[in-house]
Amino acid sequence: MLRFEQLDLFRSIVRKIVGEAVSFPSVDPMNLGKLAASPTSWPCSGRDPDLESQARDMLQAVGMSKLIPLLRVEWNSRLRSSAGRAVFPRTLVCLNPRLQAHGDAEIDRTLRHELAHLVAHARAGRRRIAPHGPEWRQACRDLGIADEQRCHTLPFPTQARVRHYLYKCPRCETDFPRVRRIRRAVACLACCRRHNRGRYDQKYQLQLVRQKGCG
Repeated sequence: MLRFEQLDLFRSIVRKIVGEAVSFPSVDPMNLGKLAASPTSWPCSGRDPDLESQARDMLQAVGMSKLIPLLRVEWNSRLRSSAGRAVFPRTLVCLNPRLQAHGDAEIDRTLRHELAHLVAHARAGRRRIAPHGPEWRQACRDLGIADEQRCHTLPFPTQARVRHYLYKCPRCETDFPRVRRIRRAVACLACCRRHNRGRYDQKYQLQLVRQKGCG
């Protein structure tokens, strides 16, 4: 059966980090001002054993011990505007090194935020869920961040992404702007849920209606 997703809910998974991970050194609090002024001085991507250990304890506390052997927590300097990212198929949490300039509390909150994504997906099993839906909110409560918001408000740089492709659902006519061309069969999730009990139906497959600036 062809898989489908609602494109305004689900994001692309994080790019694969090339090369062997290295330990992320601690940052001297006296140098935080220098780091904030010069982002390029932050360390490169790398696995953080201390945060990984803390994350394992959190998973154990919420009864998700099955995720512990698979879990990786890494700093990823490729993250720009995002504070962190969770990749469920790889049981991976990526954190933005810029968090180092905002203190341990912000790092801990972001770690719990991303772990909540992993917990929510693990609990849902094969059932498809929204990234920041009720399953994620429940996981946030279990992890001690009941008032967590879906987006952070940290002063990270933003990067405009031009959406060259516009797709439309032939049934509800909802627009789905995309940065990249869709390479597989994707249907409108709302229509599939409304008219076909959540199963993929080719009648609701997204159609390309506009393409600009691309060869």
